[in-house]
Amino acid sequence: MINSDAWTRGMLFLSLSVMGVPGNGAVICAFLSAMYHEGHLLPADAIVLHLASVNITVVGVRCLLEVLATFEIYNVFNDVGCKVVIFIYRTSRSLSIWLTFVLSAYQCLSIAPPGSRWANARVVVARYLGAIFLALWLINTSMSVAPLLFAIGAKNDSKLIQNGINVEFCFLAFPSKISRDANGGAQVGRDVVPMALMAIASLIILVFLYRHSQQVKGLRSGGAVTAGRQGQSAERRAAITVVTLVTLYVVFYGVDNGLWVYTLTVQQTMGSSLISDLRIFFASLYAAISPIIIIISNRKVNRQLACGNRPITLSDPIQPKV
Repeated sequence: MINSDAWTRGMLFLSLSVMGVPGNGAVICAFLSAMYHEGHLLPADAIVLHLASVNITVVGVRCLLEVLATFEIYNVFNDVGCKVVIFIYRTSRSLSIWLTFVLSAYQCLSIAPPGSRWANARVVVARYLGAIFLALWLINTSMSVAPLLFAIGAKNDSKLIQNGINVEFCFLAFPSKISRDANGGAQVGRDVVPMALMAIASLIILVFLYRHSQQVKGLRSGGAVTAGRQGQSAERRAAITVVTLVTLYVVFYGVDNGLWVYTLTVQQTMGSSLISDLRIFFASLYAAISPIIIIISNRKVNRQLACGNRPITLSDPIQPKV
């Protein structure tokens, strides 16, 4: 018989699975369809496609398997299962973070005036986007090897709690406190760096949009005002999309990393899975909700899914009016 805490936990992860798997799947199908019909994808579209792919992995591998194990449908969390699932989850989660930063950075470069060095940098990024993806995979995979070494199936062994971390169906049994804290510090640093860079990129975009809107207000001719109003509306939607994704990232992953630091500093939390459950929930929440933002705001996805109007999106570079 499943107790109320396990039932609540299972339903929360089920809600993430119900949102995240179909949502990211729809985004992936939309871009694959666009690539099939158009023969190529714009760089920003390729980034979003890659982001949706790792997000569906986050939700499908971690949340869906948690639901199956919680409701005692199927449990993969033996020693091997714990190693594989946690390794894939951590790699996909960190890739989701870095790809969100790459998307923000590319959009930031897209607003640069033609002919500037930042516009040239955008061309370079687009040309070597495959190499950037490969580098991110190599870096984040190498920084996620700890589960392959230390993850085991949950056992009733008090020795595991000393330097281990309880993640409900698994334990991360580190050999020493130093190794546990070093691994935790590396994870926090891996998340904080793109968070800071993403915030800077988003601020630059917002400053540009504000200045551009002020320039549009200064135009007096009837035709210019009409065009300005249309530009303002499109830019406002683009700004809202950028700010929404970055805000979601900062809030959800900020809570996740805050709980992770709390876990490392408070010994009593090591033996309980509550903090780990909350961390997994908030970390997966971004992967589940971000495709909704993409579907609403991305005109190419709207067109492929027949969702109506096609507003300006992160996939559409914002060019300054001259």
